[in-house]
Amino acid sequence: MRKSSRRLIVIGAAGVLLALAAGLTLYGLKDSVAYFYAPSDVVVQAKAGERVRIGGLVETGSVARGGGVISFKVTDGVGAVAVSYQGDPPDLFAEGQGVVAEGVWRGGDTFAAERILAKHDEKYMPREVVEALKAKGEWKGTP
Repeated sequence: MRKSSRRLIVIGAAGVLLALAAGLTLYGLKDSVAYFYAPSDVVVQAKAGERVRIGGLVETGSVARGGGVISFKVTDGVGAVAVSYQGDPPDLFAEGQGVVAEGVWRGGDTFAAERILAKHDEKYMPREVVEALKAKGEWKGTP
């Protein structure tokens, strides 16, 4: 066997191993991927059982607490989604404030959150949510 043939076999084997490693890595990470949706989009675009993130404002008057579960609605000014979360929300969680909830979309307008991220303003919100809030006249941030 010539030297160039051996080199070609080694390069081919290394390529196959790299492709296999990349495939296994992507397969292992598939459960940690969560797509972001605005509340008005999640109802139409997400499938029941899909892991997603939704972001918007906590709707005023929608927060209810009981039995270690907090339920509230997240709105982008166009649509609203009912969210349930078991546990204590972050300290900055409040009505009318920005929130991102990560969890499983149950279908209809129900969302089971596993994690809630809250901040005192909307500076970190995605551009789509900011534009929807501006269109409804509910944007509280800077232009």
